[in-house]
Amino acid sequence: METAKVNDELDARTESITDMTVLGQGREAVAAATRTNNQGGPVDGVQQLDEIIPLIEAVVDRITPDQLDNPTACANFTVTGVLEHMIGGATHFSPAFRGDAAGSVAPLEGELTDRWRRAMAELLSSLHSPGAQDRTVTAPFGEVPVSAFARYTAFDGLVHGWDLSRATGLPYEPPDGLVAEVDAFARQFVQSAMRDGDTFAAEIDAPPEATPLEGIVAFSGRQITTSNN
Repeated sequence: METAKVNDELDARTESITDMTVLGQGREAVAAATRTNNQGGPVDGVQQLDEIIPLIEAVVDRITPDQLDNPTACANFTVTGVLEHMIGGATHFSPAFRGDAAGSVAPLEGELTDRWRRAMAELLSSLHSPGAQDRTVTAPFGEVPVSAFARYTAFDGLVHGWDLSRATGLPYEPPDGLVAEVDAFARQFVQSAMRDGDTFAAEIDAPPEATPLEGIVAFSGRQITTSNN
């Protein structure tokens, strides 16, 4: 499926993970994987990020200066590179979530992990701002609703947390239920045209003993070493 077709299908009607399944098969699987929130509705991408970012922060808090140059499973990125990538993305898109122009704020200054924390705090704040999920944003793969882009950001963040954990040896254990619903969305969202070696690499077959987290990491195109090895 070409990227233009993906963009056409990711229209403003996309407000929940079940709506995203118009892209392919598996509507029932996606719905079944999605938890309900305190109001009885499906957990959305912003609520997923509310869970994921603190889990990543627990890793970031323990990264030592001598680990910053460690290579990661994210192609061509060191630990520093992953953190800078996350900072750059959050800083670029947060204004758009508030209704302003993307990239309209100055780059953050200061120590790396402090900049990461401030960028993630602003990301969450902007996504919780009034009307954020009713807006659209120009993503690398086209114009999409913020409600859908938040789910993509949750997928991206979940996997980058694993990148940092694996590169530093620090623990990172997102709950399986959270991983399952992010995985269900990702498998509907990621189209073959996106696997260009830049946005995503080709999917890797996860071994049978892989954990749910290792499964979504392999789906993203990263080589894994299973937790049992």
